[in-house]
Amino acid sequence: MTRAARPQIIGHRGASGWRPEHTREAYELAFALGADLVEPDLVATRDGVLVIRHENEISGTTDVASHPELAHLRTAKEIEGRRQEGWFTEDLSWAQLQTLRAVERLPRLRPASTAFDGRSPILRLEELLALVDEWSARQDRPIGVVAEIKHADYFDSIGLPLDELAAPILGAWAAADPARLIVESFEQTVLERLRERGLPGRRVYLVEDSGSPADLRARHGRAALPYAAHLTDAGLARLAATLDGVSVAKPLLVSEGPDGVRTGDLVDRIHRAGLEAYLWTLRPENRFLLPSFRRGRSPREHGDWMGEFQLVMRTGLDGVFLDHPDLGVAARAALAERAE
Repeated sequence: MTRAARPQIIGHRGASGWRPEHTREAYELAFALGADLVEPDLVATRDGVLVIRHENEISGTTDVASHPELAHLRTAKEIEGRRQEGWFTEDLSWAQLQTLRAVERLPRLRPASTAFDGRSPILRLEELLALVDEWSARQDRPIGVVAEIKHADYFDSIGLPLDELAAPILGAWAAADPARLIVESFEQTVLERLRERGLPGRRVYLVEDSGSPADLRARHGRAALPYAAHLTDAGLARLAATLDGVSVAKPLLVSEGPDGVRTGDLVDRIHRAGLEAYLWTLRPENRFLLPSFRRGRSPREHGDWMGEFQLVMRTGLDGVFLDHPDLGVAARAALAERAE
């Protein structure tokens, strides 16, 4: 995979701002709109099939509640310290999941996307990888994948180790061109295991703007190292010993206070540590924009997304995750024109 313009545009769950996330339609639209890479979230079924869903609890992203034959599988669980109720991928077989259809996760914010509810089945990892290859050939350009391993410590605890399930599939796909693959997780433990398994490609550590990683909490309880400690110079140096990049939540990079909007030096420090720097997630709706970039009163209206996106991109990031990859492509192009 050749080096693309910076920052690389990563279709967050496909083009999830325009179509229900993680569907074939969302991914194909992301390719058509110029995304350099796309991001699937990986969770497992009861029988060990890797499927692409934002969370293992699927009542908000599928029509599972309308399937009476699956009503008995509704349950409550505590995952990473948070109680959840609904239907979970690890309680359903792949055959059962194939009967479901995807729905828009944010219907009030993105009502136009609900027109596509009920049309798309859930994808397996292998199906998406085949789709990436198809569109790479069609567009004569290498399209990459940023595979997020979700809730790895939890899945370990129920006998479904995601690294063991993912490594052979991703490894076979990336063998010919390892630069096409990035694997990311909020848990460093699973990234280390994938490294030990010889998985090609890059490994990127996801960082929240508060709290501590689930794998460290499981191991150390309240003494777990918080995410913030990983972003000190010493913490970044530790990560650089075994990982290739860091992907941070937007509030860690850009914020707004009485003195205006600030971006700080985080990207520079990540780069000085020898790591790549990524950010999640840029979205154009007022609900997600910093106050200075909001326009109008409705949270679903698009504000001055161009202004905020360009502010973020000027920090020198290697890649940005966006629900609307076409808007990222437009912001990057406008910055390039200005620089000429």
